[in-house]
Amino acid sequence: MPPGGVEVDEARLDAGWAAPWHPAQAAERLRGLPAPWCVAAGWALDLFRGGPPSRPHGDLELAVPEAGFGELAARFPEYVWDGVGDGRVWPGSGPLPGSHQTWLRDPATDRWLLDVFREPHDGGTWICRRDPSIRLPYTELVARTADGIPYLIPEVVLLFKAKAARPKDEADFARVLPLLDAGRRERLRGWLERVHPGHRWGSGCAEAAFPGVTGQSPYDRTTFG
Repeated sequence: MPPGGVEVDEARLDAGWAAPWHPAQAAERLRGLPAPWCVAAGWALDLFRGGPPSRPHGDLELAVPEAGFGELAARFPEYVWDGVGDGRVWPGSGPLPGSHQTWLRDPATDRWLLDVFREPHDGGTWICRRDPSIRLPYTELVARTADGIPYLIPEVVLLFKAKAARPKDEADFARVLPLLDAGRRERLRGWLERVHPGHRWGSGCAEAAFPGVTGQSPYDRTTFG
């Protein structure tokens, strides 16, 4: 990461992410974008499930191929892009080397609206940051709701959530696993074995069952890792 940046504590994060956008707001702004963007993280799981949100979401995370970030950013000319990494924010810096996250901020309110992940890819093929041998064409990586909002397929979302497996991630896994068909469960199980060998979610996939988890957090941001 470059020198400088501003440390952000929980109070600043809470205030800054007090009013993140809903996926429908992002989709309206990005309608017709050539780059294959999608909603990621906890919101993606709720879009897969359908119906009302399963829990509060503390931010809205989007994913886009690294080369497509400029196209996406151009849809928000009145806002500012802040680089993020290592517990610090670089206001107005735009994308930073060494970090895949960039936050969209409204300068009028000083609140963040979106957290955009710039994903490695090879043309139209997504490359997993956790294991570059895991690759999917974007036509397979991205699904859509009935009203056309693109979202990251659930087995990829859960693969990324497995690293930290916070209470909210455990709850997300418990809610979504029963909705995955055998093919999705097996693919997730195989990926977990490669990226996180011995992870307990792998056995949950194999058994197609997982005990319910009640703990959860009001936040859904993968802020610094």
